[in-house]
Amino acid sequence: MVELKSTSFIPMMIYLKTKGLADCTGISFVDSTPLRVCDKRRIHQNKTFKDFAQRGQCSLGWFYGFKLHIITNDCGGIVDFMLTPANVHDTNPLKMKGFIKKLYGKLFGDKGYLSKELFQSLFYNGIHLVTKLRKNMKTKLVTPIQDAFYLRKRAIIETIFDQLKNIFQIEHSRNRSQVNYFNNIFSALIAYNFAEKKPSLKNNFVDTKQLILFQ
Repeated sequence: MVELKSTSFIPMMIYLKTKGLADCTGISFVDSTPLRVCDKRRIHQNKTFKDFAQRGQCSLGWFYGFKLHIITNDCGGIVDFMLTPANVHDTNPLKMKGFIKKLYGKLFGDKGYLSKELFQSLFYNGIHLVTKLRKNMKTKLVTPIQDAFYLRKRAIIETIFDQLKNIFQIEHSRNRSQVNYFNNIFSALIAYNFAEKKPSLKNNFVDTKQLILFQ
């Protein structure tokens, strides 16, 4: 089984990138999650990912491994994904045209994606990046109430990460092969794509009024 699994790496990757991803609906969410390859106390003992994994920091502290960046639509489908070492900043994948080529409309992210240069770059490509402001910013932001609604619903992507880790087992710490590790990730993403019920939003929120948000 292990030998056969390693031979399916390339076909699964091609299938996932060509047939296994959802389409953009004009409302998208972006975020990243850590994928630990071992306990942080055993970093120096890990030989499988010695030349690939890196140390990074997330809201739960330091970890050793990779980051999974995903973009989802409001129906819970994964539009695109990217794997990077743990020390890569969350905004870097959005600067790559291959990662955003399917996007249009509005893209909602957390405060970690707040960047003037990134906003301008995405805007030139027909993508409107929407984030909250940090507390130390005194600027008053006038936001359509519909955007404020979707910012509150951005937790949908956290639910997707939770399902990928706890149902589809995308993260584990008993890796003996680099190929099988990434193969497991592709398998989990494909399995999620075939799930009958995905986290989704009722896309019937229409309001043309304006809401003033004081950050």
